[in-house]
Amino acid sequence: MTTQFPLKILRCKQVAERLSLSRSTIYDKLSPNSVRFDPSFPRPIHLGANAVGWVEAEIEHWLQSRIQDSRNGTPAS
Repeated sequence: MTTQFPLKILRCKQVAERLSLSRSTIYDKLSPNSVRFDPSFPRPIHLGANAVGWVEAEIEHWLQSRIQDSRNGTPAS
């Protein structure tokens, strides 16, 4: 991944709003034990002892890939 500065970190609430997903769906996409697991979904980064965030560019890339897959008739994960 190429890094473009400045990087922007999104918290869970911002990711949920951007993707129109609930907090629980986001964490389901990250859990291999969930039926909603999506290995392509961006992993959060640890910001502190009890804080995580997502790199905005990774969220945008994932969203663009979902749009492209949808246009090509590929089912969502």
